[in-house]
Amino acid sequence: MATARIFRTPRAPRAFRTAVALGGAAALTLVAGCAPQGSSSAATQRTVSYWLWDANQLPAYKACAEDFEKKNPGLTIKISQVGWDDYWTKLTAAFISDTAPDVFTDHVSKFAQFADLGVLAPLDELPSTKGIKNADYQPGLGASWIGQDGHRYGAPKDWDTVALFYNKKMAKAAGVSAKDLDSMTWNPREGGTFEKTIAHLTVDRNGVRGDEPGFDKKHVRTYGLATNVDGIDSGQTQWSPFTGSTGWQFTNKKVWGDHYNYDQAAFKDTIKWYYGLAKKGYLPPYEDYSDSNQPQTQLGSGKAAIAMHGSWMISTFAGLKGVDVGTALTPVGPSGHRATMMNGLADSISKHAKNKKGAEKWVAYLASNACQKTVGEHGIVFPATKAGTSAAVAAYKKDGIDVSAFTKPVADHTTFPFPVTNYAADIQALMGPALEDIYANGASASDVLDRTNKQINFLFDQ
Repeated sequence: MATARIFRTPRAPRAFRTAVALGGAAALTLVAGCAPQGSSSAATQRTVSYWLWDANQLPAYKACAEDFEKKNPGLTIKISQVGWDDYWTKLTAAFISDTAPDVFTDHVSKFAQFADLGVLAPLDELPSTKGIKNADYQPGLGASWIGQDGHRYGAPKDWDTVALFYNKKMAKAAGVSAKDLDSMTWNPREGGTFEKTIAHLTVDRNGVRGDEPGFDKKHVRTYGLATNVDGIDSGQTQWSPFTGSTGWQFTNKKVWGDHYNYDQAAFKDTIKWYYGLAKKGYLPPYEDYSDSNQPQTQLGSGKAAIAMHGSWMISTFAGLKGVDVGTALTPVGPSGHRATMMNGLADSISKHAKNKKGAEKWVAYLASNACQKTVGEHGIVFPATKAGTSAAVAAYKKDGIDVSAFTKPVADHTTFPFPVTNYAADIQALMGPALEDIYANGASASDVLDRTNKQINFLFDQ
């Protein structure tokens, strides 16, 4: 997921700066493999190319495309799905070679870089999309896509929050009820009822629980909490619900902050406590995580009783064979309330889209209740509009899935946004190894985070 550092050279031509910042030589090697979007001008004007990375959402967006094409005779939507690991590399190469899709699914962690390089079209200046307003979507989603220049560069498409997935059979055997799980609290001193619960759900190879005498933390059969290091730098599905519930914030501003707070006591104490769970045997060691042993795998195999993960994984966890999965709210923290990161994707238009008129019409439709209700009815994600969200909740309910652990934080206003700042790739490159050092090697959280935070804030002081 990491990208090359952005080099700002005022005298360098923009084309050269774009090539360097978007991936340098590594990206340029891929240019030859990027086929032109259309064989003729006429064909280009009839086709709108659209990229996304989630294969699970393909059926929903194909349905939207069919409806759009009926309402817009002469326009055809060509959807390409590329897995996350390759998506940004191929998109980078496409920008460099001028073969970028007309429209693509965008992520806030990439937004600042793209906006700075001028490869995105300002939606508020295009006839079909200029009417998009923040108020049309769930609170906070629209604001994340306003650039520092005041222009909108993304039309909200969906949102996600974080909650707990748990093995109902294991919880029942341990005498832990759904009410117990929904009412957990935590603090960085002794972990509160959250730590007591995951300790009790932890079982060693001899059947001894983590809170019982004789527990063998070196030979654990079932961990109370699954490990997840994917996206460790933002902590979205690891530590962010804990840091957020202390009242701590990533930066000095909700959007476009220019000073990070990783050196504050609330953050350092939380990180020390969170990764300290592994030392106690309640959380798997760092090396246990792999692409073949992700949280859903750990829960499905009985290696973990609880997994903290995002709402985009609801169907995956619900579909685990032989496991009756329940969901619970994240614990209440020292601030007196719970917290969950609320991230939201958007659809962006390439500045040099081959079919910009068709692209803006497609994005306007993607952002409308018509498409978002269609997406919601597929029960894969929560669309950005309230009507789309309601359709998704109804679809999940029809399948017997309770999603209130994900929607309640939105209704209760206990969410906080994914940080939108410059230098996202640099920050990821610095924070990822720093947190891994604390988790894997037992490095001092205070020392590592003080040093890393200085390095990050130095970027903004240049």
